Amino acid sequence: MSFTQYGPVKTRLQRSELAVPGSNPNMFEKALASAADFVFLDCEDAVAPDDKPRARQNIIAALNDLDWRGRGKTVSVRINGLDTHYMYRDVVDIVEQAGAHLDTILIPKVGVPADVYVVDCLLTQIETAYGRKNRIGIECLIETTLGMANVEAIAQASPRLEALHFGVADYAASCRARTVSIGGLNPDYPGDQWHASLTRMLVACRAYGLRAIDGPYGDFNDPDGFVAAAKRAAALGFEGKWAIHPTQIVLANEVMSPAPAEVDRARRILVALEEAAAAGRGAAQLDGRMIDAASARMAENVVRQADAIAAKH
Repeated sequence: MSFTQYGPVKTRLQRSELAVPGSNPNMFEKALASAADFVFLDCEDAVAPDDKPRARQNIIAALNDLDWRGRGKTVSVRINGLDTHYMYRDVVDIVEQAGAHLDTILIPKVGVPADVYVVDCLLTQIETAYGRKNRIGIECLIETTLGMANVEAIAQASPRLEALHFGVADYAASCRARTVSIGGLNPDYPGDQWHASLTRMLVACRAYGLRAIDGPYGDFNDPDGFVAAAKRAAALGFEGKWAIHPTQIVLANEVMSPAPAEVDRARRILVALEEAAAAGRGAAQLDGRMIDAASARMAENVVRQADAIAAKH
C-alpha cells in the first residue's frame, strides 16, 4: 500500500438517485415520500429556458418547506452549466435563501478543475457571509470528452468534492457515438461501449476518496435493461445509479445493495481471518478457498455497505 492514501471524503448512502425537475413542484412531495436515498432538484436539462427562474424559486420553497433530512434523504440541486448565464443565480439565490437545508450541489458538464473552483469560491463566499458552519458538498457530472480527459484532475479539484457521476447521454453526444439510446447497449458494439469510460471515472473516484455514481437509463419501460445496466456498474464498483422515473428506484436500491448471502459470506471471511490471526496465521481457508488480507478488504466493503443500509432502516 502506498504511503499516500486518500480516505473517503464523505460517506453517504446513494444507491438510488431520483431526478426531479424544478419546474414540476407537484413531484416534490412524491420524491420526499419515495424510497430514493438521494434526490436532486433540477435547474438544468429537465427545465425549459423560460421556466428556469420559476424552477429556481420552486426549489428554494421545497428546500425550506419540506423535511428532506427528516425523511432520510440526501438532497441536492443540479445547477445550470458554467457556460450559461443561469448558473450564478442558481448558486447565489438557492444557497443564500435555502442553503441551510441543502446537502450538495451537482455541477453538470464539468470539463476542467477550474469549473469546480468557481462553484467552490461562490459557496465559500456565501457561507462566510451568512455565518454557516456546515459546508455544502459538491458533486460533478462527467458527461463530456473534455471532462473525461481531465477526470483525474477534476477528482482533486476541491475538498468539497464528494462524488462523480457518469452522464451517459451528453457523453455519447460529446463522443459523437452512433446511438440515440440513453444508457442502453448498442447492438452494433460487441459489449458495453461505455465500459472503458465508466472504469476510468471509477478509478479516479476511488483513488481520491469520492463516491462513484452511474447515470440514467432512459427507457423506464424496460426494467430488465435498467437492472442489467445497474448490475454492470455495480460489478465495477459503482455504489449508486440514477432513477429518472419512480419505478426505477426500487430496482436501483436492490441492485446496489449487497445480497444477504454476499453479506453473510463477507462476515464469515472477517471472522475466519480474525481466528487465523489469533493463531498466528496471515491466511485462512473458507469453503475450500484461500482467503487473506485482500479478502478482508473486499469483505469490509460489503459489510460497510450493508451496515449503512441497515442503519437507514
